[in-house]
Amino acid sequence: MPNSRSSRPKRLRRWIVGLLILAGMAASFPFLLQRAVGWAYADRMISLDAALADSAFGQGVAIVYGARVYASGRLSPMLRDRVETAVQLYHAGKVNTLLMSGDNRAANYDEPGHMRDYAISRGVPAAAIRTDPSGLRTYDTCYRAKHLLGVESAILVTQAFHLPRALFTCDALGMEVTGVVADQRIYSAASLSWSESREIPALLVALFDVVRRRPATVTG
Repeated sequence: MPNSRSSRPKRLRRWIVGLLILAGMAASFPFLLQRAVGWAYADRMISLDAALADSAFGQGVAIVYGARVYASGRLSPMLRDRVETAVQLYHAGKVNTLLMSGDNRAANYDEPGHMRDYAISRGVPAAAIRTDPSGLRTYDTCYRAKHLLGVESAILVTQAFHLPRALFTCDALGMEVTGVVADQRIYSAASLSWSESREIPALLVALFDVVRRRPATVTG
């Protein structure tokens, strides 16, 4: 008759091994998800030069994602590159409308307003610019563009590290989208490291959001 006492440590070891395997799978999932999304949308990301050179490339709307604006109203380097990229797409006839989406929750902080002002200073007519002051997150921007503003297809303009998540989110919400990479300079190591590191948790939240199909934070 088998010794029940001697079998207990074996069962305990199997449980421990099983738990370790599950923990390893859970820990690796966010990184595997990022790799999978990056691979899945790599063919929808195009450089600005390639977009300008392709006579067949274009959509009606370019969605420009907000980012930090300094107290003086000056755009942060990443945001300036996003808006400048969209401006060049407009002047090249690749789009006819720029949708500036960003955070305007506070009276003294207005991302889309300053984005609009910069585009106007670069020769884009005000009539060609729409602003969404409630694009608080990437998901909110995509959701509001699709469900509140009626955008069915668009060019997404942001940095390469952000484009896969933006493309995934808008695509999952039913939009036909392509991304133009807005990296026009070398960013500081600290800024780029922070931005890239937050993409993994942000992508997990985006996956949760699109599965639930939750409304945007602000729906008005």
